[in-house]
Amino acid sequence: MSGELIAAFYAHRDEAKAVFMKAYMKDKFPFLGLTKPERATLARDFLRRAKKAAAVDWGLVDRLWGLPEREFQYLAVDYLTALSGRLAADDIGRVAGLVTAKSWWDTVDALAAHVIGSLCAKHPELVGSHIVGWSAGENLWLARSAILFQLKYKEKTDTAVLGLVIGNTCGTKEFFLNKAIGWALREYSKTDREWVRAFIAGQPLSPLSVREGSKYL
Repeated sequence: MSGELIAAFYAHRDEAKAVFMKAYMKDKFPFLGLTKPERATLARDFLRRAKKAAAVDWGLVDRLWGLPEREFQYLAVDYLTALSGRLAADDIGRVAGLVTAKSWWDTVDALAAHVIGSLCAKHPELVGSHIVGWSAGENLWLARSAILFQLKYKEKTDTAVLGLVIGNTCGTKEFFLNKAIGWALREYSKTDREWVRAFIAGQPLSPLSVREGSKYL
C-alpha cells in the first residue's frame, strides 16, 4: 500500500505549485506541489489502515524521509502522528534523528507538538533523560523541540519544565529559538495568563519572545 501511495503522490504532482512551495521554504527542499488537503485525500485510506497496526513501521518512515520531495516527510509525520500511541520510550532516539535530518520548522514543529509531545505524555521520564538535555544542547532543532513539545498540553503543562527549557535557551540570538519561546508562552497564556505574565516579567527574554508571548495578555 505504501508503494501505491508514493506512486499516487508522484502522479498528482503540480509543477507550478511546486515552484511556489519550494520558494516559500527558502529553496531548501524540492516539492511535488501537493497542497495539504490534496495530501490528506490521497493518504486517507492508508492512514486509516495504519492506525490498526500493532507497531510503527520504522522502515517505512525511513523510506519516506529518504525521498527527496518534501511531501513525503510530511506524510511520515502524519503517519507517526496517527500511530503516536504505538510509540515506545526507546523510539525517542529515532524521532530525534528525524528532527535533525532534513531539518526545518515545518517538520520539526509538527514532530515536537504531535509526536514528541505524545511520547513524553506517555513516558514522562523522557523529559529528564532527553528533553531537558536537548534544550541545553547545541542542536537548534532539538532545542526548539524541547520548547514546543508541551504546546498542546494546556492545563497538563508542567510549568517547571517549561520554565527550565526556556531558561536554557533564552539569551540566544537565534530567531527560531526566540520565536519558539514566544509561541510556547502565547499558547500557554490561553490556559494560565497570570503565570505567563509573571514569567515574562521575571526573565531576560528577547523582545521577539516577549512580543509573541504577550499577544493574549
